[in-house]
Amino acid sequence: MTVTSTIAVGLVLLFAMAVTSVLTRDAVGHERVERAATAARQTAELVYERPVAANLPPIEGVVRIQVVAEDGVVASTAALAGRGPLTRMRPDAGDIRVDGTVCGVAGVAADCLTVVGIQYEDTAYGDVMVYAAVEEPDFLMAPRLELALTGLGLVIVAAVGGVIWWGVGRTLRPVERIRTELARLSTTDLSGRLTVPATGDEVAELARTANRTLDRLADAMVRQRRFVSDASHELRNPIAGLRTRLEVELAAPEEIDAVPALRAVLADAERLERIVTDLLELSRLDADVSSAWEHFDMADLVTDEVARGPTRFPVDTRLTTGAWVAGDRVRIGRLLTNLLANADRHAQSAIRVEVTTTDRSEDGSGMGREVWVAVHDDGPGISPEERERIFERFARLHDARRQDPGGSGLGLAIAREVALAHDGVLEVGDSPELGGALFTLRLPYLFANEE
Repeated sequence: MTVTSTIAVGLVLLFAMAVTSVLTRDAVGHERVERAATAARQTAELVYERPVAANLPPIEGVVRIQVVAEDGVVASTAALAGRGPLTRMRPDAGDIRVDGTVCGVAGVAADCLTVVGIQYEDTAYGDVMVYAAVEEPDFLMAPRLELALTGLGLVIVAAVGGVIWWGVGRTLRPVERIRTELARLSTTDLSGRLTVPATGDEVAELARTANRTLDRLADAMVRQRRFVSDASHELRNPIAGLRTRLEVELAAPEEIDAVPALRAVLADAERLERIVTDLLELSRLDADVSSAWEHFDMADLVTDEVARGPTRFPVDTRLTTGAWVAGDRVRIGRLLTNLLANADRHAQSAIRVEVTTTDRSEDGSGMGREVWVAVHDDGPGISPEERERIFERFARLHDARRQDPGGSGLGLAIAREVALAHDGVLEVGDSPELGGALFTLRLPYLFANEE
């Protein structure tokens, strides 16, 4: 990476040096030519009316000026006194000015001179050519400028390469350490965590994000192992019951009434089916596999679920219409069915379902508005220390096992997962009205359908 970056910088500098060389030569050359042309024009003005008595004065810093007639040099500055013409260049037909370069002039220290000649007629010396010459700077002599720029470029490339090497090394050292620590982790041991570098930059944030991801993975693996263990245990019982009944019947088929035996086998098969169905639903929720979402009024859904599910006692509904939510209607319906079934299992004589909307924002802006579904029953309630455990998979309290021995223990776990999948909350507490348990579902209110 360092070599690639250095090469890229070198190519950019090479292009920049080439452009700089061309622009520098053009700018300096243009300045010299214009200075010589100005000196030639002002000299022509001096000799236009009368000849000069002595040497010509330097003009614009130009010390080499000659006035050349047909018979030779008729006037010059002190630097060219007694010398012949600098050049015999003449302008083309129809032009009065000529520019050029003269090299190897005897007695001139400069290697080359930039000369501008302007033709004038009817001066004090007759028809003449006025030449003004300017030395070419040493640094423009090929290839001195290019060599200087090349040397400067090499210094810059070396400096940039060193900075890139230092910066990339400083950045990649923590990344390499993170890679090494990640390589040591395995699916059987996610207890290790990455070292967060004290750089305070994006690499440190990467390490923190990776650690949070590892926390979630470790938690998911613990839950998966516990789930597999619990599922194996729960499936073993009905399978063992099926096998025992079948073995007993096959051992003495003539002594056993087939109808009761088949009914018992059917009951075990139905429990197996419920467990497998619930396990499939939980796996879909874990994989975040959902159907198309839709907008619906929670009050209408509660009305449908109460009418669909038979209960031992009438359900008192107190519903606020216009409680719009967005989600999978089938799954939220399954959640409500599980809550109603749980309430019916434990109620003594009364069940109540309420649907309301509430604003939980501190400023009353409505941005914290939620839809609440509360399911009350007048049963024995749930002790505070058991209120989270009932949402664990296959967790069944003693009272639940007694009243529904064929249950799967997954109903409330599925309800909690459905709520979480819809950015909601499912909690349990004491019912202040009926005295039993109170399950409260909170979902985000959908403003788009507010009337």
